[in-house]
Amino acid sequence: MRGIFFDEEHARSAALALVRGGYQAEVVRERLAGEDDDEDHPWAVVTDAPEVQLDLLVEMYDGWLDDESDDGPAPVQPLVLPDRPLRVKRPDRP
Repeated sequence: MRGIFFDEEHARSAALALVRGGYQAEVVRERLAGEDDDEDHPWAVVTDAPEVQLDLLVEMYDGWLDDESDDGPAPVQPLVLPDRPLRVKRPDRP
């Protein structure tokens, strides 16, 4: 899980709060579209903290969450459809 912040001070404060809470947290500079320079790039806090814990800090410091898992959407089970049209017997017909 990553929390993205615009200010380095906010990112470091969030990381410190997570470390004090017993989680691992690292502050890194977020790269945008493979650019090399660091100017105006946001800061990311990479952590093993639960999403709800990081979400509270992100809300406090006006950032956003970024789930870096590449699992994608949950698989959808295909519908089981009949092989042929179903005939319903009506009581008024033999």
